This record gives sequence, C-alpha cells and structure tokens, in this order.
Amino acid sequence: MSFQISINKTKQSRINEFNPDKIEFGKLFTDHMVVCDYKDGKWGNPEIIPFGNIEIPPGLSALHYGQSIFEGLKVFKSNNNDVAVFRAEQNAKRFNKSAHRMAMPDFPEELFVECVHTLVDLDRNWISSAEGASLYIRPFMFATDWTLGIKVSDTYKFMVYGCPAGVYYSHPVKVYIDRYHVRSVRGGVGAAKCAGNYAASLYPAKVAKERGFDQNLWIDAVELKYLEETGTSNVFLRRGKKIYTPALSDSILAGITRDSVIHLLKDMGYEVIEGRISIDDLINWHKEGSLDEMFVTGTAVSVANIQLVGIDNEIYKLDMTQELVAEKVKTELNNIRTLKSPDKYGWVKVVEPKLTAKS
Repeated sequence: MSFQISINKTKQSRINEFNPDKIEFGKLFTDHMVVCDYKDGKWGNPEIIPFGNIEIPPGLSALHYGQSIFEGLKVFKSNNNDVAVFRAEQNAKRFNKSAHRMAMPDFPEELFVECVHTLVDLDRNWISSAEGASLYIRPFMFATDWTLGIKVSDTYKFMVYGCPAGVYYSHPVKVYIDRYHVRSVRGGVGAAKCAGNYAASLYPAKVAKERGFDQNLWIDAVELKYLEETGTSNVFLRRGKKIYTPALSDSILAGITRDSVIHLLKDMGYEVIEGRISIDDLINWHKEGSLDEMFVTGTAVSVANIQLVGIDNEIYKLDMTQELVAEKVKTELNNIRTLKSPDKYGWVKVVEPKLTAKS
C-alpha cells in the first residue's frame, strides 16, 4: 500500500523561542508533528500538522493498560548546514520489535523513515551546528480504544515530534547498583521500548539521585548479580584492549548507539566481549587495578564515562586522569554524525531541503 504524507504548515513559527546557547532537553519542541491513525486493520495516510495538544478521552486504553511504545533518534547539522539523520532505519526496526511484544500493529518501516525525514526537512532551522547539539526525534505509538475492558486495542495513533538537544551529561556519570529493585525480568518486556519500563524505573532512580548518583546500574532479576544496563543507556567496562558489555537478552534494550560503538571499537583494534559480567567481576577487577574504564552509550547520552560506582556502602572510583577510550570513540561517532568523517558504515542520511530553503 502506498502512503501520501499531507503537510499543513504552521502559520506562526516559534523559532524565536529557541536559544541555541541554552538548550534544556525536552523543554521546547519544534513547529510541527506527525500524526497517523490505525483503524479497521490498516494505517491511514500520515499528516504533518502544527505542534500542539491532542484531545484524548478519559477512557483511553493506553492510559489504563499501558499499550504505549516509543523511539528516540538524533539529527545533526554539519558545518556546511547539511542535515543528517542517524540510523533511522534501525529505529524503525526496533520500533516494530517493541510493537510486536506489546501486541500492537507494525508501522511500515519505510514510512517511519519518510515521516522522520519529512518532519526534519520542515523543521531543519531548529537544528544547531554547535558542538554537542542535535535535534532529538521522538516517534511513538499508543492505543486509542475507548474502553475499560482489558484487551488488545483495535485502534492506535502514531506520532513524531522533535526537540532541540544539547549535551545530556555535563560531567562523568555516577551510577548505583541497587541489589533489591530490578528493571526487567527474563521473559518480560525489558527489550521493548515501552512506557512501562521507564515508569517502573522512576522510584529506584529517584532514590539513587537522593544518594548523590545520576543513574541506577541495573542487575538481572533472577540471580541479582549480573550487570544489565542503566536507566538511559548500555554499559561497557574496559580492561586494557578488551572491552566487556552485557550480552543482549529479552531483559536488555538493544541500543543503536551501543551497536555503533561496538563497530567503532573493533575498528580501533579493541576486542569487544559480549557476555555476563557480575558485580563480583567489577569489584575484583577494580581491586586488582585492571578495571581501566567504564562508560555508557545511548541516544540521549551519546557516550559518557562513569566516574564511580556505588555498591552496598562502598564507592568504587575510576581513574579519570588517564587517556579515555570513551572520549576517542565519542569523538569519532560525533564526527561521522556531523559529516566530518567519512561514513563507511552507511549510518547517516542527508535530508535534502525540499520543503524549506536551505539555511
């Protein structure tokens, strides 16, 4: 089935509200958004309309039973003002994996990418070329049946909007390992990017922040001993030329930045080992002095070093004065995304200015 994206441009841009020198993530949104409805077993044609509120009934299925998924990807501007979308095709694939796990309909992957590209073209003036700046794109889908019966919804709404983004962490990250609370379980929805995963993590994350940490570093729910991921990112540990990261499972989100970083690390000559990493491994490596570095990767955070880990009542600090591999891989990743380095992986797609004058 072919789709047509209709466009209703805003009559009054809010671009004057955007200060590229003071970007607060998730506080300001661009001029337009994509909306598309699913009913009678098929998707309708997407529309791009001015950004604004939508009307929902109090009996909306998603509000009561949680059928809601989302994605996050970034768009970058080069020094020549070219606009590049990073790996949107992989987001489209992961979106449908989440949809499948949540008993929701697939959204056509090519249409997903086309919606993103069209929105980005229309709102390209919201993208800053400043160091560390980007446009964060949020595609999401939620159930729209109006019923209090517990069942798979028959109708859904797909939407996409964007917000300017700067540097997520202005400092190396402090993480806390909580031996009681868990993020996800084997056979659960941990590998799906669904709203409930994040809701369940908020209380333990709040407690961790009250203790002076930035994030929880989650462990497995079965043996309560193996590292999994943080609340916003995947985790890596370096010992010399070997870099360890938890193997993907149905309780760990398959990070697209994670995958990108693994490719870059291997090309830099590092051996990347995907497997089980226990809390005892981390403690023993730290005590023997072989734990050289820890870092996290994610769409929002990009690549960020971990400066310390809290476990029980102990603090395990990392040496932040040495040459850090995470900084090297972050630089190379950013150079590819901003078109400063050749993209031999085919990760970036330049969005030609068809709807707006090239700025």
